[in-house]
Amino acid sequence: MDENEALELLGRLLPAAPPGEVWWGDDAAAVDVPGGGRQLLLALDTVVAGVDADLSLTRLSDLGWKAMAVNLSDIAAMGGTPAHAVVSVAGLGARSLPDLYEGLLEASTRYGCPVVGGDLSSGEQLVVSVAVTGWSEGHAVLRSGASPGDTIWVTSPLGAAAAGLRCLRERAAKGRAGWARDGQLSPEQEALVSAHARPVPALAEGSAAKKVGATAMIDVSDGLATDLSRLARSSGVGFELAEVPVAPGATLLEALGGGDDYVLVFTLPPPVAPAPAFEAVGLRAPIPLGACVADTGRHHLGGVPLAVAGWEHVL
Repeated sequence: MDENEALELLGRLLPAAPPGEVWWGDDAAAVDVPGGGRQLLLALDTVVAGVDADLSLTRLSDLGWKAMAVNLSDIAAMGGTPAHAVVSVAGLGARSLPDLYEGLLEASTRYGCPVVGGDLSSGEQLVVSVAVTGWSEGHAVLRSGASPGDTIWVTSPLGAAAAGLRCLRERAAKGRAGWARDGQLSPEQEALVSAHARPVPALAEGSAAKKVGATAMIDVSDGLATDLSRLARSSGVGFELAEVPVAPGATLLEALGGGDDYVLVFTLPPPVAPAPAFEAVGLRAPIPLGACVADTGRHHLGGVPLAVAGWEHVL
């Protein structure tokens, strides 16, 4: 069973959310709180050594950073602000905990999401689960709000993380140890490797997109082709892309299906242009990708059907 089939199975088992709330199927759950005016956001993600991170290429502290950052990215995709986190660690010896938590705490401090508790357990494999709470002023931005005619935007070029992983693997094939700053990487390669090892959650961009009126939003964790298709499916639309911005040093295939970029894709009703609102708070202007269309089966890039590409767990 693949990941999408498993999610559909869970959707049939889990209770339906009350009107106005989201309990599953989006980047985070969004729950109304007494008094109204805002929603509580709940996100949880798990990072597994050997699946989500190769510790022969990157550091244990990088895995800790990533475990926190991917959850903060889910809060960003709802247009929210992070609040607190709890962390569960299994399969890691006590002597290695400081290395893991170095990255965890660095990310939590930088993005204002303190770790307030958690759990430790033994296990055969290193597994780190982080649950994060956050807040959305008013209703959160969902994947399901796009309409035909809405324009599609991305907050940054794509493919850097996948290109960084490629650089690390090429380095390892030449017998060089992991990500070491020994002069063997060019500045461009350093940037790509950093994008892979330490992804940056687009919290400010998510907030700006919400303020400018984003109708739908998702973070690109599994690849643009996969995640944009998820947004389209949730919204009941198709899409036509004119072009895809590719990060320097990356390929188009890495931009479409490499994953782990954690940039945001969002939609806006025309003729809204997001650049002024982003630039007013010191952010780079989002990049236009194309538009949503009424035909749900139309997933095109440059007039050609977009091939399925991206990461998917097999369960």
